[in-house]
Amino acid sequence: MIRNLLLVLVVSGSLLSAADPVRDYVRSHEREIVRELAALIEIPNHSSDLPNIERNAELIRAMFEKRGVATRLLRLKNYPPIVLGEIKTPGAKRTINLYAHYDGQPVDAKLWTNGAPFRPELRDLSGKVLPLDQANYDPEWRIFSRSSSDDKGPILFMAAALDAMKSSGIATRANIRFFFEGEEEAGSPHLAEYLRQYKDLVMGDLWIICDGPVHQNRQQSIVFGVRGATTIELTVYGPKKELHSGHYGGWVPNPAQRLARLIASFSDGEGHILVKDFYKGVVPFNGAELKAIASIPPVEDALKEEFGIADVEGDGQSLAATYAKPTLNVRGMRSVDVGTGGRNVIPAEAVASIDIRLVKGLDAQTEVGRVRDHIAAQGYFVLDREPTDEERRKHNKIAKLTSGAGRGFGYNSVRTPLDLPIAKDVIRAVEAVSGKVVLIPSAGGSVPLAMFQEVTGMPLILVPTVNHDNNQHSHNENLRLQNLWDGVAVMAALIGMP
Repeated sequence: MIRNLLLVLVVSGSLLSAADPVRDYVRSHEREIVRELAALIEIPNHSSDLPNIERNAELIRAMFEKRGVATRLLRLKNYPPIVLGEIKTPGAKRTINLYAHYDGQPVDAKLWTNGAPFRPELRDLSGKVLPLDQANYDPEWRIFSRSSSDDKGPILFMAAALDAMKSSGIATRANIRFFFEGEEEAGSPHLAEYLRQYKDLVMGDLWIICDGPVHQNRQQSIVFGVRGATTIELTVYGPKKELHSGHYGGWVPNPAQRLARLIASFSDGEGHILVKDFYKGVVPFNGAELKAIASIPPVEDALKEEFGIADVEGDGQSLAATYAKPTLNVRGMRSVDVGTGGRNVIPAEAVASIDIRLVKGLDAQTEVGRVRDHIAAQGYFVLDREPTDEERRKHNKIAKLTSGAGRGFGYNSVRTPLDLPIAKDVIRAVEAVSGKVVLIPSAGGSVPLAMFQEVTGMPLILVPTVNHDNNQHSHNENLRLQNLWDGVAVMAALIGMP
């Protein structure tokens, strides 16, 4: 659990104990903070839903403008806008950029307990729905809604932190920028273009990425890198139309069975990818990073219990140590129907959706090319489009491979050295309000840090704040209230650091 410790800041030449005033402010304004978060997360926010994306951006702009932040919307074509806010501090020697994203993953309402992914609900530990307005909030209660944790929660944390700092007389000592993106969950296809176009407005000394969960033991963490990511959609073709499985089964090849065998060829079933050269070029963790990993509190046994699994991959390594290697994950498969919708047919095609997590030293396009070569080596004629009738007659095995890397979805891994002076300042600021933090060289997930690094050349550090069991990207996403209260304190520490 995050500890309530003292943050000591130097304000106007005097020492000010700031953590207690910030947390006191939060305790006395819990209802208002919950209400403002609810107003933000109730707006649908898939990046393709441009009218609602605009509503989100305008609301966030208004939230920060009313707190005295000079705020504007950066626009390019019809892309989701960037919300940019700035606090200029007289005499500041640094400029610190805080990043979060206001878009969210797609939703399937029927999978959500309340059937309404954008209707915020406060629930107790038994799952009982409670009124949002409470005289006293149990810190273990949770707010359920899409993007409550990923990633509108941290945006609200920043806004509430500004209120707490103003109320407590805590001034900024660096120039502060807020940079809120509206396409992160779609792979940030236009982020690099935005950064190039508005480079003069965003250059500074550090990017702090406020996305992702704290360590699984609920201890505050600071993360110094991420894996990169790209996607593949793989289609294996059978007959031009579905066929009766009695009339033609055993004679016409079944694409679902072929796809299953093809997917099985990708790995040995124990976590080792068998695609030729898939690991070629990997830059391993260095000595300082390995030392940090060895100091991370173990959570593996607890996670096995939580997830209901008996065994894991990774050759017995800790979870964090496995982040040194790339992964190839089959995230979904489809071919006709199952259950009550199952029909006695040979499918016309079978499709698999795959994500690849990249590590330092690997390139998205290169890894996709290696997978394409592997598929061809299994005897497939590989296309990036639908096959023609002539190609169907000529080739026994046909696969279509399209990749996110070819459509602008794909970014590489980034790792920031743990011993940078500015990194040490971040650690000190966060530890002042959270106690000892967990230092993690790389997250397992992906954020488009490579684009920030390539365009601005600035170092990047992640400071996650939400609960690890928040169901991000899935149904019943939630935010634990203690993470909300602690998140405000952490953001105040970051905004107030020198």
